[in-house]
Amino acid sequence: MAVPHRLEAPRRPRSAKAAPEPAPAPDLAEKALAVHRLLCPVYGCPIPYFHALDPVSELVSSLLSHRTRNADSGRAFKALRARYPDWATLIAAPTAEVEATIAGVTWPELKAPRIQAVLTAVMERAGGLDLGFLAGMEVAAARAWLEAIPGIGPKTSAAVLSFSVLRMPALPVDSHHHRVAQRLGLIGPRVDVGPSHAILRAQLPADWSAQDLYDNHEILMLHGQRVCHHRNPACGRCVLAEICPSARLA
Repeated sequence: MAVPHRLEAPRRPRSAKAAPEPAPAPDLAEKALAVHRLLCPVYGCPIPYFHALDPVSELVSSLLSHRTRNADSGRAFKALRARYPDWATLIAAPTAEVEATIAGVTWPELKAPRIQAVLTAVMERAGGLDLGFLAGMEVAAARAWLEAIPGIGPKTSAAVLSFSVLRMPALPVDSHHHRVAQRLGLIGPRVDVGPSHAILRAQLPADWSAQDLYDNHEILMLHGQRVCHHRNPACGRCVLAEICPSARLA
């Protein structure tokens, strides 16, 4: 089975023992908490989880979602579930058939063989298509285990741990979250989405729960979708304007 180019940004090779997260500057840690406090009342923390999938299903869902609208990736996931009775059947299916099934997502010609390759790697490394054992690992070690599989980057590993029924305290960062963090100055202008995961997580309290971190991701993502747009951000109605250097320049 041919493996396509990576869909997530390249990352440094990782061993089973993850490197420690960088220590944040105290002012940035304070700012990250201020952002959280200001946005939570706007978007209604605690925010209900939108998925209750097993971790392997969440893995498939996350791989489908890269650079794809939620509605389109959701339809593709449902189409896979309808066509294949289990993920082992999907692995054995003709790749062209899988590609046709997920035709509504971005880059189905890359995602179909990638999903099959990732699921095959999970089966080989875990002895089956069950990632429930990750619940017994520290978050850093669980993420390192997942990211050792080609095609799984920081966003996907965090999504599997956070969004699935594992409900582990990992912080995913999507493009909206990343954009808001950059405009606020929480990360530098040249920090890509992948490396931003460790930086943004380190700015938040180490003892935060899975719900706390899920809320943080969701409120920054929603703020990016509804206010801090890619083009023409609505700075005039932004509750973060007083602490946002980008707003002061707008």
